[in-house]
Amino acid sequence: MTAEITFVLGGVRSGKSQFAEGLVLKSGLKPVYVATGRASDDEMLDRIELHQSRRGEDWQTIEEPLALVDALQQASNPGRMVLVDCLTLWITNLMMAEANVVHESNGLVGFLQEASVPIVIVSNETGMGVMPMNKMAREFNDIAGSVHQEIASVCDAAYLVTAGLPQRLK
Repeated sequence: MTAEITFVLGGVRSGKSQFAEGLVLKSGLKPVYVATGRASDDEMLDRIELHQSRRGEDWQTIEEPLALVDALQQASNPGRMVLVDCLTLWITNLMMAEANVVHESNGLVGFLQEASVPIVIVSNETGMGVMPMNKMAREFNDIAGSVHQEIASVCDAAYLVTAGLPQRLK
């Protein structure tokens, strides 16, 4: 039997990460945070520091911008619950590295179908705004939308967080 997979979507500053962190903490299991973000500028560094300070020292953190499945394998020990934050940053990192996003996301879906510990995955819902003006941004939205559908199809629960209010989708 596989462990429960939860998918949490929302816009920027919607409260999705805080909601996901609460799900992990309520489990009573050892919390593990897999961070995919990179501090590429001061603003991103501030965002990362905000997340770190909110979590505190109880969380084990694994920083991995590209090899997400490897990080999940490393984190998947009995008695733990893993939070991945965030999937869209991971997709961005893969695209910037010119990696095969379809291959990597298929690997992630396969891993999730066999997961041995509960996992919560956070991602930005990107498909609810205007169509981007440039080709790369449109490609990103298309890829993110496809990956979201794949993850949603294999997860046990899914939430959309808007203005700090979670709505259960699945």
